Amino acid sequence: MEAVLAQSTGFFKERPVAAGLAGAFSAVWVHRMGERDAPPIVITPDATIDLQWIDGRFRIAGPDKEPQIEKPPAGTVIIGFRFRSGAAAGWLGVPAGEIVGGRLDLGELRGTRARELLGRIKAAPDLAGMVRQLENVVGMHTEGRDALDPLMGRAFHVIDQGLPPETPLIPFLLRRLNMSERTLRRRFEDAFGYGPKTLDRILRFHRFRRLQQKARDASTAVLAIEAGYADQAHLIRESRRLTGVTPSALA
Repeated sequence: MEAVLAQSTGFFKERPVAAGLAGAFSAVWVHRMGERDAPPIVITPDATIDLQWIDGRFRIAGPDKEPQIEKPPAGTVIIGFRFRSGAAAGWLGVPAGEIVGGRLDLGELRGTRARELLGRIKAAPDLAGMVRQLENVVGMHTEGRDALDPLMGRAFHVIDQGLPPETPLIPFLLRRLNMSERTLRRRFEDAFGYGPKTLDRILRFHRFRRLQQKARDASTAVLAIEAGYADQAHLIRESRRLTGVTPSALA
């Protein structure tokens, strides 16, 4: 059976988190699989880390460097809390570099915290009620905690916006962040799970995807240049590497 991109199957919706979670999380989302057998789904690298509620437990979906394939049963509901850029390590107490590509039960990382969270969760009459309850419970363990690394959050934003043309990434970041290259690489590994160049590759591809969704009739070659690729061939190579398919297949 052919795999499909995750958000192209079932029901998916996201929104900003409630105020009490905003110190560590940016969004809450729901992904409900169809009631019939669903094909395997492809999770593409997007430089994010999620706390997910699935099958009555919390798991951490670590940062990915390459596509991951999952096979959730029909009717599965996943409620996810997306960490703000640079906040996961502080909330979890574990460097992001230790969970790259992982799908880990929260108890494996924070046993006591996981038990405290689970102990507060009760059955809810509907999906909306469960989302609100999870927001309240996760919020109780988030509010007042200084999880975000502001400097790494700033670094993420700088790369996500795209550098000026012909600008070498590492020297640019060293000037903007005022730190040594060794410290820069260590901080990136701790906050994001990989170095600046890998983060730049992933964010550049998602910059292309945003442009592609806004201008569906535009030339792929033009969008590739706007996103920061050398040319269309460069984009196609990166698309295959990060998603397994070409940009035209994604569209």
